[in-house]
Amino acid sequence: MWNQDSINNPLWSQWQLLDSFLPTGGFAHSYGLEAAIQSCFVVGPEDLQAYTLSVLDNTGSLILPFVCAATKSLDFETWLKLDRLLEVTLTNEISRKASSSQGSALIRVAASVFHEIPYLKKIRESALTSRSASFHHATVFGLVCGLLGFGSEFSQRAYMHLALRDVLSAATRLNLIGPMGAAVLQHRMAGNAELLLKRWMDRLVEEACQTTPLLDAIQGCHGYLFSRLFCS
Repeated sequence: MWNQDSINNPLWSQWQLLDSFLPTGGFAHSYGLEAAIQSCFVVGPEDLQAYTLSVLDNTGSLILPFVCAATKSLDFETWLKLDRLLEVTLTNEISRKASSSQGSALIRVAASVFHEIPYLKKIRESALTSRSASFHHATVFGLVCGLLGFGSEFSQRAYMHLALRDVLSAATRLNLIGPMGAAVLQHRMAGNAELLLKRWMDRLVEEACQTTPLLDAIQGCHGYLFSRLFCS
């Protein structure tokens, strides 16, 4: 028998981290799209494209600085400060809970899957014992990428990819667009996503800001929906 760890290529870990098969709960969230549809803010594919661009822009301006910093800040205390700062930066309860839920799932899965990095399990156990962390998705994702040896450019581009994928997946399950149409739109918007990535890449957390506050307000209304498919 051969040693699996000795032949493991880092690319396989990258692909696994981005795979929808990884059970992190990302597909339980719609980035506020469900509330936007029920409020008639988004009523068709053209609106969906504009909404998705706004989500990407907001993700780049507000969240990418934390992803970037967490990728480079691998000691527990520095990472914990980033996580706490993001907790007070997110301005509505729905987005905070969604971020914490996805991040908690990601670090639980990552600590089990990437067993060659025991530090992941140690950080999770320390934070759980002290109840000191909210485990926000951006800070956990950056931490996992950093510990796996992926640079901040990868972590930021990957995070934008996840945002684009998850919004369009939600649109498909909400019957706003078909699977083929969503795939075409995802490919068509890749260039826009790359431009937004370059616009917001490598910003400091002190520069984090919202570009589309209306999206935050819409997502905050998700908890008031009479019936809903997604958690946020």
